[in-house]
Amino acid sequence: MRTNRRKLLGAGVLAVGLVVFAAALIVQAAQQKIDKARLIAGSAAFIDYRAMKPGTFRKITAADLPKPFATDSASNNPTLVPRPAAAMPQVPAGFKVELYATGLSGPRQIRLAPNGDAFVAESRSGQIRVLRGRGADGKPQQISVFATGLKQPYGINFYPSGASPQWVYVGNTNSIVRFPYKTGDLKASGPAETIVKELPEGGGHWTRDVVFSKDGRAMFVGVGSASNVDDPDQKPGEFHRANILQFTPDGKFVKVYASGIRNPGGGLAINPQTGELWCSVNERDALGDNLAPDYITHVREGGFYGWPWYYIGGNQDPRHEGKHPELRTQVLVPDVLLSAHNASLGITFYDGVQFPAEYRGDLFAAEHGSWNRSNRTGYELIRVPIVDGHATGEFEDFMTGFVLPDGNVWGRPVAVAVASDGALLVTDDGSQSIWRVSVAGK
Repeated sequence: MRTNRRKLLGAGVLAVGLVVFAAALIVQAAQQKIDKARLIAGSAAFIDYRAMKPGTFRKITAADLPKPFATDSASNNPTLVPRPAAAMPQVPAGFKVELYATGLSGPRQIRLAPNGDAFVAESRSGQIRVLRGRGADGKPQQISVFATGLKQPYGINFYPSGASPQWVYVGNTNSIVRFPYKTGDLKASGPAETIVKELPEGGGHWTRDVVFSKDGRAMFVGVGSASNVDDPDQKPGEFHRANILQFTPDGKFVKVYASGIRNPGGGLAINPQTGELWCSVNERDALGDNLAPDYITHVREGGFYGWPWYYIGGNQDPRHEGKHPELRTQVLVPDVLLSAHNASLGITFYDGVQFPAEYRGDLFAAEHGSWNRSNRTGYELIRVPIVDGHATGEFEDFMTGFVLPDGNVWGRPVAVAVASDGALLVTDDGSQSIWRVSVAGK
């Protein structure tokens, strides 16, 4: 009996020791990814363009949020101007930015085919463009229009995963279609096949991103709300909106995978390490400069994220005071809180080998930029450190410089992808361009 007790005690001590050791490794890994000397936390982490500098880390928590209406609700739409000749995006030391492509027509989501071709949704012109290779001049070696006649296309993905997908899926604002595809195609070899005939459309959020689960059994579609904070109990137009919807790859509706997410349609991704679904979210407006924070998070199946009655946990939106008290304790707090009104859109996990080792597995997100803030925020590419498959809560201002000193805007990042050589490709529908971010000397 005593021997068994000793064995059990020894096993317990060993288990505790392993947990402590694993925790220490996670802390060490986080320290390698985050420069604590450049970390700003608390309310000071809410930023505008004047304070953005590449290499600055920020951390915002639910405890840092101001009260609703602490400031007036601003109407500060960006004035878009041509890029000045000397203006270029700014990145941390050791990286460089080059102009990869120009003259596009509303470049939005960008996804890479297995052979390295970049597929870009040109939402304004209703088409998908393909950019191939990189010549001696740094520009694409070939450019082709893959498909036309689409309705505000945004999401793009390839199915099944692997080296030889058979289909290119496209998220129109009102449907999901797919085109036959074989590796290397620059033009669709057949007409669009409608897979999901009807998605909710109209209102303020029209983007419909599309991703597939790691096992290929599920197709996820992000559908943003039609309004700022209309009550779905009273507004039928919000049915199946502010949700991530799950379908089969053949288009059969399965369920609402997660709800209360004001606009997940701008950025979905699958974490290649954990297989979890992640999303980038535009939160609500008109509560003040620093409410409610946009966010990036892994998505819990069946999870409820608050919209429109609550935000960032059990914080009730005062415009819905007293409604649905039974939901207060069910509201999930997202992994990474961003500055409010950033307009966070496309995301990707870094799976390349060009960047230093501490960047492997990290998430990059395009911040399209604010209108409902007295001083602009967003208009940048951020990096979210990922340790052991999970976010640590911080984010880094990675590529900035799209806002001029007078507050006018020349560029608006929309989405980001990892090129086959490990560089980042960032779409910008302000300057109608694609930027390439690489390690200096590469």
